[in-house]
Amino acid sequence: MSPFGAVSSCSRLCSGVWLLKPGMQKMSSVHTAARCAARDYYQVLVLGGGAGGIAMSARMKRKVGAENVAVVEPSETHYYQPMWTLVGGGAKQLAASARPMGSVIPKGVEWIKSRVTALDPDKNCVWLENDIKVSYKYLIIALGINLHYEKIKGLPEGFNYPKIGSNYSVQTVEKTWRALQDFKEGNAIFTFPNTPVKCAGAPQKIMYLSDAYLRKTGKRSKANFMFNTALGVIFGVKKYADALLEVIKDRDLTVNYKRNLIEVRADKQEAVFENLDKPGVTEVHQYEILHVTPPMGPPAVLVNSPVSDEGGWVDVDKETLQHKKYSNVFGIGDCTNLPTSKTAAAVAAQSGVLDKTISLVMKNEMPVKKYDGYTSCPLVTGYNKVILAEFDYNAQPLETFPIDQSKERATMYHMKADMMPLLYWNALLKGYWGGPAPVRKLMHLGLK
Repeated sequence: MSPFGAVSSCSRLCSGVWLLKPGMQKMSSVHTAARCAARDYYQVLVLGGGAGGIAMSARMKRKVGAENVAVVEPSETHYYQPMWTLVGGGAKQLAASARPMGSVIPKGVEWIKSRVTALDPDKNCVWLENDIKVSYKYLIIALGINLHYEKIKGLPEGFNYPKIGSNYSVQTVEKTWRALQDFKEGNAIFTFPNTPVKCAGAPQKIMYLSDAYLRKTGKRSKANFMFNTALGVIFGVKKYADALLEVIKDRDLTVNYKRNLIEVRADKQEAVFENLDKPGVTEVHQYEILHVTPPMGPPAVLVNSPVSDEGGWVDVDKETLQHKKYSNVFGIGDCTNLPTSKTAAAVAAQSGVLDKTISLVMKNEMPVKKYDGYTSCPLVTGYNKVILAEFDYNAQPLETFPIDQSKERATMYHMKADMMPLLYWNALLKGYWGGPAPVRKLMHLGLK
């Protein structure tokens, strides 16, 4: 384990209990069944076994009974992906982010171990591999987001070379840490693509961890740090952007805006960027370490689907998460067109709202619970420092704690590194946690 993998009791977070409900730590029995659809109809069909899909399957089990719920998911393993920032920085082990899929699917809920190939909401059914048809009364789409390394010339084959990694894939996240350890002298380049991404803070988090690592190992003076981002700002919320720009200035990091990675020449250790402000103009940079954030997009099955908008994202009402056309279809998480950052924290808040929405729809009533766009991004700025960004649809801070969360804090690092994984496995995936909103409201009222 890295010497920088700090471990601390969560008791340092005086407000730690706000995240838990009595008894939620109790683990359910392990679910092991994995097969093709046992039946051709389920009252609730959930597409996707990521954070949103598992959380909602747990909630639906309590609502309609396990035997009436099924989850379609081909993967054998469920990953807590927010941990990969720390894996790439050497502060956590990859194995700690993984659990067998069968262990997180609620006991009794059917695991259909297959892939969705088509959606037919007009006939209330989906098609799976091998032309298997499954019908539903209610459909929850939680298919996540796809990575597209292949849209960068020279990738993914470039990952066969050293000096290059990516915290966004289980196959490449450990290469980031190896490249960081092997750093000798030269450019350390970190990228942000010209597409929507999940966890938009992650591309720069690894830059701050890399800077901290090289300072601790005495190599920082030999490194030239570059953050090449396709965006025009460092972060979308001004309060946190201002704080990050101070960190960047203090640590002598260079940010190049409107620069989009289009090619990696891994054999030459060269990265090619297009200047989005000057069409046709490219820049070539040598690198000693390159961290790639890939272009991303909606799952292929959603592109040109009846449930999706023109961009291929599930077209849902931004306040209720109910589909805009099909009243018995709902979306959650990264695959939707909700205009907020795609994070696990957003999924938590969405799951609570969606639970209420579906409950009312099942009673033939109009949804009233409104999702305000809440999302959170713990911006890791060192091995014991985090700026906890929380905000809404309007890019306005929507903070939980009665402190200035734009300040770097060790307590927030320990929440990110030590407490949040426990909350994820034992609360969010069990369908017990709908985000910190209730506590935030209490704090706003001046209550403790």
